[in-house]
Amino acid sequence: MIEKETIRETLSEYDKENITLGILCSHSALQLIHGAKLEGFNTIGICPEEREKAYKAFPKARADEYMIVDQFDEILEDDRQEELLEKNTIIIPHGSFVEYVGAEKLLEQFRVPIFGNRNSLRWEGKRIKQREWLKKSGVNVPKRYNDPSKIDGKVFVKFSGAKGGRGFFIASSEEDFEEKVKKKIEKGYITEEEAENATIQEFVPGIRYYPHYFHSTFDRRGAETEGGAIEILGMDRRVEPIDESYRGLPNVPEEFFDYTVTGNEPLTIREKLLVNLIDMGIDVVETSKELFSGGINGPFCLETVFHPDEGFTVFEISGRIVAGTNLYPLGSPYSAYLFEEPMSTGRRMAREIKDGAEAGELEKVVY
Repeated sequence: MIEKETIRETLSEYDKENITLGILCSHSALQLIHGAKLEGFNTIGICPEEREKAYKAFPKARADEYMIVDQFDEILEDDRQEELLEKNTIIIPHGSFVEYVGAEKLLEQFRVPIFGNRNSLRWEGKRIKQREWLKKSGVNVPKRYNDPSKIDGKVFVKFSGAKGGRGFFIASSEEDFEEKVKKKIEKGYITEEEAENATIQEFVPGIRYYPHYFHSTFDRRGAETEGGAIEILGMDRRVEPIDESYRGLPNVPEEFFDYTVTGNEPLTIREKLLVNLIDMGIDVVETSKELFSGGINGPFCLETVFHPDEGFTVFEISGRIVAGTNLYPLGSPYSAYLFEEPMSTGRRMAREIKDGAEAGELEKVVY
């Protein structure tokens, strides 16, 4: 694994007055580039050639330069890494960065500094470790089934990685599970290996809320944590084909029973429930410090379902910026109560890097 000390030494050689923020052109790149530019950073977009035109089509979110690659994981090549290091680059991670480059490769091979804590990748990327993290935080989590033969009610089946819900499904018995897995493999939605490592959870009914958190080390205006503060910068609900299945009642096409995320809707929550969200965010952050060195910093999202009688159930944590934040490039109904100026999550990340550089403590938020 790339050691923290190695990254600290790299940062010590950087020209702090000329830091470049590097962003893979996918997921939330427009927001991240836009926010970086608002904070005065140089930017480099890492981009397949066929995407360059699209990413240049938005002048306010156009990178200062582009590194053209055939595949995103080319950034692991030594010459690509050297080019990024020469430009004093700090990579801003998002879901596509982790999915396309690979968490283990980032941990073992990538020498370029990354905003946030690499240690969180091992805990976020493996659902068993995610569950341990959430349970130790004291939040409600769905019942888990270790074997399809134990299914005794409606369950939700999902797979590892930032797949945006692709291939996920509901089952009600072992036979139903096996039949649907077979179809998903035949259609190429999942591999046999992914099927063998499927996560089978209790299906929890309720309303979905995805709060966008930010754990700051340098700014204490949010809810206090040990050594930092929690901010809620926004909230969303994901749009999936299953949400539109009612339009076809009573004859719903089979292809609409699909949980692939196709977009996001803005959302606010009853203020009484903000108390629960703040408490859960603090608990998750404090537990992360116990589980892995440095704990989680920067953006993260708790993927929750709220039931009027059962309260919140947390079924996943994303330890990075999520695509739902793209709804708020100029801030949300919540960020307006924290900052005088428009503040997206992308800009908030750039601001934290700027604060770290000015304090001479970048290593606290970059690894």
